[in-house]
Amino acid sequence: MLRWVGLILVIVLIALQLKLWVGGGGMAEVDSLRESVRKQTEENAGLQKRNQALAADVEDLKHGEQATEARARQELGLVKPGETFYQVVEPGAATSAPPPPPPVAPGGQ
Repeated sequence: MLRWVGLILVIVLIALQLKLWVGGGGMAEVDSLRESVRKQTEENAGLQKRNQALAADVEDLKHGEQATEARARQELGLVKPGETFYQVVEPGAATSAPPPPPPVAPGGQ
């Protein structure tokens, strides 16, 4: 009788170990989920940094004239009255920037 109880306990122990290591919700799945969480955490951190940089850029554009002017110079080719625009074109290099606006004559006309 004692031998049968011991055998049944060993079989139950083996079945539980198999379920733990191989079955659904076992250690392999837990490791896979941990790896997924780690990757998602890294991606979230990168996106959070990008969002902070964009928020700082928005704040500069809302409250700072220098940021607005710098963006206008870079994207629109802004040249203030009294400034001289120089464009250096290297031989064989194609430019994709639009040409600057014509200079404004003194006196507004």
